[in-house]
This record gives sequence, structure tokens and C-alpha cells, in this order.
Amino acid sequence: MTWPTNPSSRTKFTTGQRKLGEVCEIISPGIKKFEGIKKYVATADVDFDKIVNFSEITYSNRPSRANMETKENDALVARMAETKKFLVVSKELQNNYIFSTGFAVLRTKKDLLPKCLFYFLTTKDFNLQKNKLAVGATQKAINNPALKRIKIPILPLPIQQKIVERLDAIKKAQELNDKQIELAEELFQSLLYRELDPKGKNWEVKKLGEVCDFYNGQAHEKYINENGNYVVINSKFIASNGMEYKKTNNALFLLLRGDITMVMSDVPKGQALAKCFFVDKNDTYTLNQRICTIRSKKFENKFLYYQLNRNKYFLRFDNGQSQTNLRKNDILDCPLLIPPLETQKQIVAKLSAAQEYKNQLLAQKSKLKELFESVLAKSFKGQL
Repeated sequence: MTWPTNPSSRTKFTTGQRKLGEVCEIISPGIKKFEGIKKYVATADVDFDKIVNFSEITYSNRPSRANMETKENDALVARMAETKKFLVVSKELQNNYIFSTGFAVLRTKKDLLPKCLFYFLTTKDFNLQKNKLAVGATQKAINNPALKRIKIPILPLPIQQKIVERLDAIKKAQELNDKQIELAEELFQSLLYRELDPKGKNWEVKKLGEVCDFYNGQAHEKYINENGNYVVINSKFIASNGMEYKKTNNALFLLLRGDITMVMSDVPKGQALAKCFFVDKNDTYTLNQRICTIRSKKFENKFLYYQLNRNKYFLRFDNGQSQTNLRKNDILDCPLLIPPLETQKQIVAKLSAAQEYKNQLLAQKSKLKELFESVLAKSFKGQL
């Protein structure tokens, strides 16, 4: 094992491979009797490394799986294969939370920093080993003997500390970025509500069918892209930001820049307004039967898109079932505000500026994620 002469330099250090059972204690189930209420966290209550839900329990009414106590700096990992759920225990979690036996609780010994162990648990290397060693007929999970055999690279403690400091700094930047994205979305929604509020404004109101063309997913013309690939749109696509390119022999529909596609059926409960997509370039698509296309005849295109995304008219079709279905006439009857075209352009400019700011933050989020994953991978190979 090579110690650094200058820990801040980009020197490659030799790592010593150890078994997890040699550098960690795996805590057995069992809790002490407690008074009052504690918070119980099942594996389903954790999203990667954050607790997103909990149940309140007493000692006498707790579920049988609510049987893991922890100490500050313990690391938790979900035992199930193909599952990535991790926690590092704070004082708050130690004092007020009980965890499911679906978690393995690891307590480090002298050669391994607790936070360094936590970060290792999130690596691709650890999770590949865990999945390979998991056993079970229906739900595969890793048991303690197998967990103890997992190999972990051990670096000198000063290097471990630098790994933790660097990854903590990136995570802090990610959390700040996430908060900025949240605030940017709040700003956009506030601006959207204010600019499209018709109170005190003498704006004309028309039904969508009077001012827009409607196509229900049946292709009316055939086109072939230069590269021979056709863009396939289905209802799942509308909820995402990407496009799925596939070879197809189906009839095609030419979407024009400014067209709006909307999901008509199998819309998740209460989400009809979120299932719109603005087409930002001319392209040829195969349209799913569940998708309609709306083409404006009287609007600044982006203004129509913004208005459809806040129009509460569609919520009336939420019948309490798990999914909502819209008919053609339902969409054609949607009331739309029609301010003067110049006013539409001014509103679009304001909203687009706010949206562009959020898009910049989202791009930064992606870069921070790439940076974190790169530093994480290199760190445990001795390439800090």
C-alpha cells in the first residue's frame, strides 16, 4: 500500500482489497423496548439515499420486520438484488427511527471511515457483487455470510477522508442545484398563473375546436426521413424529454414546429395537464392512437402550449379512477383565452425566459451527476 507524498496531487495509489466482513461488523436484528412513538422505515420508504416516507409505531404494535436499531455513522443497504437503497445514520435517525430487517446494517472498524463505506455501497462495483451473491426463489437478497465476502478497496485513511470531502462537496452542490430547480419551477408556475389570469382583461374566449386543427393519431400523409429512421411517439413518450427512434413500416404523420401533442387515454390520475409535448422542429413521426395533435390557427404556438398546460378544464374528466380517458369532443370543447397576438408574444417571452433558466439548471444537474459518478468510480480505484 503506497502512501501519498502530496495528497492533493492526482497520483494513483495502490488499493488493498479486503472482505467487507474484515472491516465492518454486520449488526444483528433486535431492538430495546422503548416508550412512546418511533418512526419506522421500510425499504420501500427510501429513494436511493433519502427517506421519503415512514410509519409511526409503538413498541407493542410494530411490524415484525421493524427490528433494526442503528447507531450514528452506521451504513444501511437494502438486501434485495437489483435494488439501490442506502443510508448513513445521523443522530436523529439513531434516536428516533427503527429500520426494517430488509436493510443490512454495517458498522465500520478502524481501517474504514463510515462515510467512505457509505459511498462505496453506492458504487457499481459493490452492487454488481451484491446482485451476483444474492439468493432466493422469488425475491433474491443477499445474506450476511455473502455480504461479508464482498471485496472492498481500502485506501489510507487520509485518502479516504479526501474522497469523502470531495464527494460531500459535489453532493452539496447537487442539493443546492435541486433547490434552485425547485425555486425556478415555483417562479415559472407563479408567472404562468399571473400572466394567464383573465381577470380585468378583455380577452376573447373560444373553444379549441374553433381555433385549432385536430388530428387524432391517424396518419394522413407519408414521409420518409433522410436516414430512414422514423420517430415513434406513444403515450409514455409524452411524459419524457427524449425521443425513441425505431424502424417502422407504419404510415407517418408530419409534425410541424409549434404543433402540440397530447395524450388522450390512459392518462395517470390527475395528470392530464402534464401530458403535453411541444414540437420544436419539423419531423416525421408515427403517432400512437392514444395521441392527438393540436395545430394552432390563431395563436402564438408557444402561448397555446403554455395555456393548455395550466387549463384546469381537463381535470373535470378525472373520475377518480387510476386513469383518465379523453374523447375528441372533450378536447375540442376546451375553452381557450385569446389575447391580442402582440400580448401573446410578450407573455411567451417572459415564460420562455423563466423556462430557459430552469433548463440551464437541469443541464447543470446532469453535469453534476456525471461529475459525481466519475469521481466516485475513480476514487475507489485509487485515482483521486
